[in-house]
Amino acid sequence: MWPELPIVQAPMAGGPSTPELAAAVSDAGGLGFLAAGYKTVEAMRADIAATRRLTSRPFGMNLFMPSLDDIDPAAVAAYRDRLAPEAERLGVPVGVPSARDDAFDAKITDLLADPPPFVSFTFGCPGDGVIRAFQERGTVVIVTVTTAGEARRASAADALCVQGSEAGGHRGSFADTVDEPVPLRRLLRDVRAVTAQPLIAAGGLATASGVAEILDLGAVAAQIGTAFVRCPESGASPVHKAALADPRFTSTAMTRAFSGRPARGLVNRFLTEHSAHAPAAYPDVHYVTAPLRKASAAQGDPEGVNLWAGESYRSATETPAAQLVTHLAGRPFGAAPPQPPA
Repeated sequence: MWPELPIVQAPMAGGPSTPELAAAVSDAGGLGFLAAGYKTVEAMRADIAATRRLTSRPFGMNLFMPSLDDIDPAAVAAYRDRLAPEAERLGVPVGVPSARDDAFDAKITDLLADPPPFVSFTFGCPGDGVIRAFQERGTVVIVTVTTAGEARRASAADALCVQGSEAGGHRGSFADTVDEPVPLRRLLRDVRAVTAQPLIAAGGLATASGVAEILDLGAVAAQIGTAFVRCPESGASPVHKAALADPRFTSTAMTRAFSGRPARGLVNRFLTEHSAHAPAAYPDVHYVTAPLRKASAAQGDPEGVNLWAGESYRSATETPAAQLVTHLAGRPFGAAPPQPPA
């Protein structure tokens, strides 16, 4: 069931991951992923159905684990007040915190009734009972880890996605901590020392040479996100796609400013002005900033929206996803595609 080529398209919640992108990656021999984060159960199921219409090859669905972190409501309220001038300028209200579980239990129930071939989890590890339930249905379970300690806690999973500090988007750590993220190559070594599980490497990988390097270091595949954001099959906003190639943006940084959890994105005005004031409160801050981010994107303003990007973001191009998969895997584009497994 593992893909023929060692390329996993990262699940990217909030728009970039689409059925078209996942299907194109899987059809090219990689492993495409959908993202259930921030979506309703019905929208998640619709994405699965659409992907099945587009490809007969395996693909996956990613879920966010519910947030169990204690938060300070007063700090969230203060951050809302800080963002009031931003909202007024954009002509929208500041958002209000809502449910913190991302409908996790309902999504698990729905997926177990008719699961895709792969399911992955971010922001924690589900209980062994949930993992076994998927495994009994023939679904491969992958858990994202950012430390060797998290890898130990995910021992029941079939494989681990080892996410280094170079990765774009949210750090997939089990807890919303201030621990210094570990670079990918060191993290691969640390995790390999505590487990024999297959390791999928994630973090700043955007070239064939980078993929070859992490395979030599013992990973079974490379999970790649930012490099797919500008693909025509990606559902990322035009503002996000354009910013990855905009010379005005020269670096990335980790920030809680947009969601309340550490995430790597292009350094823009919002990140610069508000990072130091954002509380560790996910997904509360996500809800607070959502109307502002949506309005900024609609107005074509890259300075007020989260521009998630890994450290190798300059390698992202408008290459079609299938061609990108074969390039990253070191295969010539146009060669006979891998045959589906028997």
